[in-house]
Amino acid sequence: MLELQNISYTVGDKRILRDVNLRIEDRFVAITGPNGSGKSTLAKLVTGILTPTEGRILMDGVDITDWSVTERARSGVSFAFQQPVRFKGITVKDLISLAAGKNTNISEACNYLSEVGLCAKDYINREVNASLSGGELKRIEIAMINARGTKLSVFDEPEAGIDLWSFNNLIKVFENMYERTRGTIMIISHQERILNIADKIVVLANGAVAEYDTKERVFPKLMDVQAGCRYTKNA
Repeated sequence: MLELQNISYTVGDKRILRDVNLRIEDRFVAITGPNGSGKSTLAKLVTGILTPTEGRILMDGVDITDWSVTERARSGVSFAFQQPVRFKGITVKDLISLAAGKNTNISEACNYLSEVGLCAKDYINREVNASLSGGELKRIEIAMINARGTKLSVFDEPEAGIDLWSFNNLIKVFENMYERTRGTIMIISHQERILNIADKIVVLANGAVAEYDTKERVFPKLMDVQAGCRYTKNA
């Protein structure tokens, strides 16, 4: 279980997040809201890339507020960036093995790649460098997080750059990931079809939580234009 207690984050005189309180323990939790509302910042605070200016972050009751990225990764937290990182000199198989924490064989690595819609034989020995498109890197990163199988997996706009890949397949990957790990999958997204699979939806606006409830309660509001304007102006 992830718990954020009175989390704020300030850069200079600009407060990006203010007094965020969340208790997250469901399978799929979607984070959405207008651009600039603090979604990616929240993800980076959860994964240890950033440290909150105020407040505490707890994982299974343990205070991890001051833990480094490495410490959080070892404790079972994964993060898929909005813009995946390139690794010159490292092959796709190497990356999947590093993520899995073991020397995965060709068959295992191919299974992870096939699950995200990549022809494994075309990618298994390729370097994770500039020769790969943004969409290819995105899928490889999702395969890597899947191979890690952690209790908390955070995805920042996982649908970006994979237009030619069926959203049904992407959703199936998340469902299979949950079946393997029984952990929480936190997804930052504007995409209706991804929001629609969430157990709960968090709406951020102007750096604060405007809504946090079940999909059945929040999703209809998100589909209403007037509600969307309200989040942008008043939260």
